[in-house]
Amino acid sequence: MANEIRGVRNLKTLSGRSDPVAFPYQGYMQITCLEMEKARRGAERRSATQRIAEIDARLREIEEEKAGILKTLSGQDTPAGLPGRASGCPPTPPRGLKIRY
Repeated sequence: MANEIRGVRNLKTLSGRSDPVAFPYQGYMQITCLEMEKARRGAERRSATQRIAEIDARLREIEEEKAGILKTLSGQDTPAGLPGRASGCPPTPPRGLKIRY
């Protein structure tokens, strides 16, 4: 018996022998974690819903503004080939990237 090599595998522990019913706090901790995740997801959902509502409102504003502009333009005389340009306006130069040094 003196020649027997003992290592970590020979240590006796209580690991893995615990009964889940013996420690009810573990179940309560799992429930707590689930409730916290549920609260986070609820807040995330409310935020996403609010963002969608804001985007929808902006899209409606864009359509109203577009309709107003088209209504204004429908009463004006526009030369052929130049939509939206009044007959007395000089042509505008094309705008591009201009770098000044």
